[in-house]
Amino acid sequence: MAWDWQVFCKDTIDGEIVPGCFGTGDAYTYLNWMMSAWGWTVSVSLCALALALIVGSIIGIIRTLPDNPWLVRLGNVWVELFRNVPLLVQIFLWYHVVPSLFPVMRDFPPFILVVIALGLFTSARIAEQVRSGIQALPKGQRYAGMAMGFTTPQYYRYVILPMAYRIILPPLTSESMNIFKNSSVAFAVSIAELTQFYLQAGEETSRNMEIYIGVVLLYIFSALVINRIMAFIEKRSRVPGFVAAGTGGGH
Repeated sequence: MAWDWQVFCKDTIDGEIVPGCFGTGDAYTYLNWMMSAWGWTVSVSLCALALALIVGSIIGIIRTLPDNPWLVRLGNVWVELFRNVPLLVQIFLWYHVVPSLFPVMRDFPPFILVVIALGLFTSARIAEQVRSGIQALPKGQRYAGMAMGFTTPQYYRYVILPMAYRIILPPLTSESMNIFKNSSVAFAVSIAELTQFYLQAGEETSRNMEIYIGVVLLYIFSALVINRIMAFIEKRSRVPGFVAAGTGGGH
């Protein structure tokens, strides 16, 4: 099979080669389309990641509160619910079912609904990581905060969470990369992201392999950028000499 990499330079309407591959004016190439789809993928992923970090942190903290068993149970239910229902099912629930139950959401664009579904799905995984990070800290950290007269919110804010987030940066890196890959399910509700681009452009051009390779390279590039950003953050925020409880001690 002969490769035809010029497919990205073809106009999406008449199939003519556009010089420079990027169309201007009325010209719109498959490369333009792919870059636009990549932008949608990045937008969905970053918005969902922000939502997942906020909600996941709250649920993770709730699950470690020593004097609130009902909140702990509520947090456990949240994690088990969102972690054990397939993501695609949750997408369809938010797209088809929830707007029927709450009419105010009928005017929400699919982008918002996908962000909510993907963000809450990922929040359950982040909540588990936050809980593990907090519980990995030596108990002396908590007692030291209490001895200094901190309230529960204060010692979580100033003592517990700054250390816990440093511990969970490696698994957070994995979740940040996974959310880019999971964003591919957005094609199911007609979000014009990379997977939908591959399906439609491949059908229009009959150059599935070239389109597929281009899409895969963008996914890999996105994941590598997230990996390097998180690695930089982890390196800059590492506490020298600290070892979490259960891994040989700590100080």
